[in-house]
Amino acid sequence: QVQLVESGGGLVQAGGSLRLSCAATRSIFSGNAMGWYRQAPGKQRELIAAITSGGSTTYADAVKGRFTISRDNAKNTVYLQMNSLKPEDTAVYYCNKDGRTAPIDYWGLGTQVTVSS
Repeated sequence: QVQLVESGGGLVQAGGSLRLSCAATRSIFSGNAMGWYRQAPGKQRELIAAITSGGSTTYADAVKGRFTISRDNAKNTVYLQMNSLKPEDTAVYYCNKDGRTAPIDYWGLGTQVTVSS
């Protein structure tokens, strides 16, 4: 069973916007804080945004004020609205549980975001 499916990535010019979606199984989503991560070429995967089951959010400094994470608990889906994109946002984006609060056993394929200058 596919447990995490990220979508919505693509090629966009600097200053543009994208909205990512992540459909998760209930076993991963329900009751857990969820997060969006990204991995740029040659760099480690990093957590950039997180949202608790109750809707509280936190962001990495690099994306604060530009990205917004949200969740639809009825659909087991997490979203990432990305505005004012920069070339340095280019990466593969993944969603998963917030690894700071729950163990991660599985990663999806992610979705590629490429921002041209």
